[in-house]
Amino acid sequence: MILTIVQLLLVLGLMVLVHEFGHFAVAKLCGVRVETFAIGFGKRLIGFRRNGTDYQINVLPLGGYVKMAGEIPGEDTSNDPGELNNHPRWQRILIALAGPVANFILAFGLMAGAYMLHHEVGEYVTGPAVTDYTSPTTPIAKTGIHSGDTIVHFDNIENPTWEDVLNHAALNPNQTVPFSFVHDGQRTNTSFFIPSKDSDKFSLDSALALGFVPKMQNTPLQVLTPAPDSPAQRAGLKPGDQIVSIDGLEIRSIPALRSYLTDQKGKPAILDVIRDGQDLHLAITPQLSDVGDGTKAYLMGFRAVDPPVKIERLAFDKSLAASWEFNRKNSLLIVDVLKGMFQRHISVRNLSGPIGIAQVVHEAASIGWMPLIETMAKISINLGMFNLLPVPILDGGMIFFLIIESIIRRDFPMHVKERVYQVAFVCLVLFAAMVIFNDITKLPFFAKLKS
Repeated sequence: MILTIVQLLLVLGLMVLVHEFGHFAVAKLCGVRVETFAIGFGKRLIGFRRNGTDYQINVLPLGGYVKMAGEIPGEDTSNDPGELNNHPRWQRILIALAGPVANFILAFGLMAGAYMLHHEVGEYVTGPAVTDYTSPTTPIAKTGIHSGDTIVHFDNIENPTWEDVLNHAALNPNQTVPFSFVHDGQRTNTSFFIPSKDSDKFSLDSALALGFVPKMQNTPLQVLTPAPDSPAQRAGLKPGDQIVSIDGLEIRSIPALRSYLTDQKGKPAILDVIRDGQDLHLAITPQLSDVGDGTKAYLMGFRAVDPPVKIERLAFDKSLAASWEFNRKNSLLIVDVLKGMFQRHISVRNLSGPIGIAQVVHEAASIGWMPLIETMAKISINLGMFNLLPVPILDGGMIFFLIIESIIRRDFPMHVKERVYQVAFVCLVLFAAMVIFNDITKLPFFAKLKS
């Protein structure tokens, strides 16, 4: 537990410190007097003053803060040009934006640097384009391809890899391409139309939606951990179990398993499992659950061991492109989650507070440095996106007020701002308490108490 707490303090501390440095740097550039730049909270331990700013290290190492002259509603104001509120609104908007932008820059830099040193690619990506489960409801099924078939021609590539298939699909949006596959030793030559709403990027997710489900490994799926109170746990699945087949159908990837469960619409299934060399048959009933992007799907509720990967180092330009894609996808995922919460598709119980974040950080750190960096980048993106919400006392709330004031060409009365900020503070405290309570209810000891 002590190690987990230390890991959380270091990771969150870095995220918050970078966020506050963004505010600090732009405030200084705009000529705002920064009274305090602090690392940590609470009692001041050490520090020094320079150019009117008290640089200090405090007793509680939970990030840090920046105190600018005149920024807190209710403070005594003057005509001092160094006070925040005496600067043009556009400068105050830039200062508010600087914190979240610093978090986005940190996430981008972390992933770009990581990809230059260590980029994991599934071995199946550069291997033969062998299909896993092919859903009969998908567009690709209309060509007659089946589970376990091999794509031997795609566009102008003979014997393509899955990487070739994805790349050439990206080059031919809304086009029909030559397409051949081998089934039971017999070749079929046909063609396939590639619909695409986004011609700039054809991803694995795009391929899955069309029915292209790669066979990601030759060995059975191996259970890493069943989720608490999930169909997998109730069925008796245990860590290390190997799932040979479901209802007699050989499955070699999680996307294939999800596709099959979707087609079965939650019907009970029989898993053929190998445990310690013994064959077992387990009955399981999938459950319709949130998948984290605002949608629901039939899931069993277990985490599988990742497919085999190969490690490579990306060139500088490719690492930047990969980092951009990572940050774009995770930012849009946060937007989808917020949208799902407003539409009541996603429960607020899915949100994680300090305890949940600590568990994720500890798990990532125990796996290796690459998962830890990915987790840090995701937390930094989350922090940036959260602070852009138009909620008073957050950066987004300040930006929202400044934009409204710019439109009406006058400032809101200070007593109105004070009351709004007080109400917003209480609401955020209650929200934080609810999220922390959710974290506690997910802990194993709490589940034991309930049972």
